Amino acid sequence: MLLTWIAEVADEPLVLEPADRRVEWKTNTWGLRAEDEDRRSLSVSDVVAAFERTASAIRVRIRELGLVGAATFYVWHDEQGGQLRCSTGSVPSDELPFSGAYVPSDDLESIVEAFLADSDPTGIAWVDLDDVQEQSEQSEQSEQSEQTAAEPEIAPFRVWVSSVGAASH
Repeated sequence: MLLTWIAEVADEPLVLEPADRRVEWKTNTWGLRAEDEDRRSLSVSDVVAAFERTASAIRVRIRELGLVGAATFYVWHDEQGGQLRCSTGSVPSDELPFSGAYVPSDDLESIVEAFLADSDPTGIAWVDLDDVQEQSEQSEQSEQSEQTAAEPEIAPFRVWVSSVGAASH
């Protein structure tokens, strides 16, 4: 099913509205899950090829629409959601609408491999959740004492990017 869903992304509604990036994001962003059977049977190269075909089809659609600026089709592994996510935006690859740090990459294989190897794609394990009472107590202690250590930095995540617009940066 995953390969079918990836192919269907190319035919879904596509909004390229540089003045309203929120509408682009809401319309053009897709979350794709894989059943256990797909995870066992699909090869990384099959999934990569499906995304490359989708990017190519979106590139043709965008040219038919007459967009003259930059546009990027991009894919990332949403580890928290247990999904591969993809979107298209009227932005160059270094201006994707993420609030956190990301690294544009041409290495889709490692992103797909991590997704297919995800042993628990359905959520966060109980042992990884903090007890609410414990968290509340820790919060109070933090407020009462000076913070001497800086917050740990979250490592940037990789995003596969494919230029699909007439202009590329």
